[in-house]
Amino acid sequence: MSFEDLLLLALLGAMVGVFGTLVGAGGGFILTPVLLVLYPTASPTTITSISLVVVFFNALSGSLAYARQRRIDYRSGIAFAVATFPGSVLGVVVVAFSPRRLFDALMGLLLAALAVWLITNRDGQGQFPTPRAGSPRTITDRQGNTYRYTVPVRRGVFFSLGVGFVSSFLGIGGGVIHVPLLVRALGFPTHIATATSHFVLANMAAVGTVTHIVTGGFAGGTGVHRAVALSVGVVGGAQLGAWISQRIQGVMIQRLLAVALAALALRLLIGVA
Repeated sequence: MSFEDLLLLALLGAMVGVFGTLVGAGGGFILTPVLLVLYPTASPTTITSISLVVVFFNALSGSLAYARQRRIDYRSGIAFAVATFPGSVLGVVVVAFSPRRLFDALMGLLLAALAVWLITNRDGQGQFPTPRAGSPRTITDRQGNTYRYTVPVRRGVFFSLGVGFVSSFLGIGGGVIHVPLLVRALGFPTHIATATSHFVLANMAAVGTVTHIVTGGFAGGTGVHRAVALSVGVVGGAQLGAWISQRIQGVMIQRLLAVALAALALRLLIGVA
């Protein structure tokens, strides 16, 4: 690959890092569709292997930033992260047998469904009732904001099992699914959800990446070079995204996420049609 190509990939990684960290989604939900457009002949395995590496570095960088802000719910995050591991490994294995056209269609439909869910329920209507029985949480961030909520841990573990498979299979990291679930189904405050999601993503993406390495998912040196260039950009972008998140209201973050999902879903579904 030429130096110009690597530089453009690094810039793309920076943009993915900013927006992915801002919405707590790890950036994979943006990067994977973009890679599908840039490399139309690449296999789903190659695309997802590159994307998961970038998701890992984005989530790791974002997690460090959110840790400094003291917004990560570690008790919930550890339980949810461990629950994603089996599905993460299985998703890497299954994607190797998936045709490219089917892969594009599934991703487009998933993104469209999530966008509709966020837009229609942005005021909280239609969300799962958070049970009174659960583990209470009180988190005070570095700015002095105090968040009090109750976590139905068992429900979160159950959801995380599925998130691990779907996110690893599609190479999207899972935050685009996990953040809406944390907010809508589990009752997390949005800012705590985005931070905790990043912590879960870093662990899950690491497992998925190692599985790709073991199974030979990377397309030789080219796939590695692309992943490295994107990761370099995403690390810096993640720090900027975490900084911006402190200055944007939670409702605005959800709306940005919904708009991005709808746009990417439309692009993918048009290509399949």
